[in-house]
Amino acid sequence: MGVLSNKIQRDQLRPGDHIYSWRRAYLYAHHGIYVGEGKVIHFTRGAGQEIGTGTVLDRIIFSSSPSHSPDNPCPKCGDQSSLDGVMSSCIDCFLSGGDLYLFEYGVNAAFFIAKARGGTCTLAASDPRQDVLHRAFYLLQNGFGSYDIFKNNCEDFAIYCKTGLLVYTSISVGRSGQAASFLAAASAVISSPLRFLTTSFTGLGAVGCGMYCVSRLVSDIGIRRDVIKIPVERLTAPRGLDEAEFATEVVKTD
Repeated sequence: MGVLSNKIQRDQLRPGDHIYSWRRAYLYAHHGIYVGEGKVIHFTRGAGQEIGTGTVLDRIIFSSSPSHSPDNPCPKCGDQSSLDGVMSSCIDCFLSGGDLYLFEYGVNAAFFIAKARGGTCTLAASDPRQDVLHRAFYLLQNGFGSYDIFKNNCEDFAIYCKTGLLVYTSISVGRSGQAASFLAAASAVISSPLRFLTTSFTGLGAVGCGMYCVSRLVSDIGIRRDVIKIPVERLTAPRGLDEAEFATEVVKTD
């Protein structure tokens, strides 16, 4: 484990670990919670599609489509090709041929910035393993709402299981470091007025890198202010929580 790679071996896994595996030549990663006995609980869109746009992007960005076809289902999991939402899969189906990585919690700001690729670590601390497993198994039975690639994706699910933290504003990105990195990169390239202060290639690179790092840092679940810890039973209540109720909960905890 370190700045260069979070790759681990299967015999290093412990129940309650937040794990992930890169997809499509490291374009993005799929995340889940290891719960022991070779099983992973994770969150996905139907048939493993991450975005569901109805375009060619659906064939490029997919999450956990099992490596087995419906005609040749996994002997451990059965046919999961048409399932969506929160599901339990064997670790082979979860990895889908990829390598195994461990998401890190409680890192410091310098380490976080050094890990330039989003979706690998957070400044937020993890809760005890028994709390993590309770949330994962509860959500397996009760769901985690509607999938949204920017506000409620597989990484958001795993981070909630590990921390119990939710974003209570509807206008911001979710907890996902991958989504935050994508938006940070777009902001650094398109939106920064600082890019006009220099015309050199080196200067533009430094400005863009600085904007990217700052945007990632302030979007991290461990440092942002628009988050609150919500019990999993409250999260899945029939009525749920609207933004006004979230605000009330924030006042109570301040």
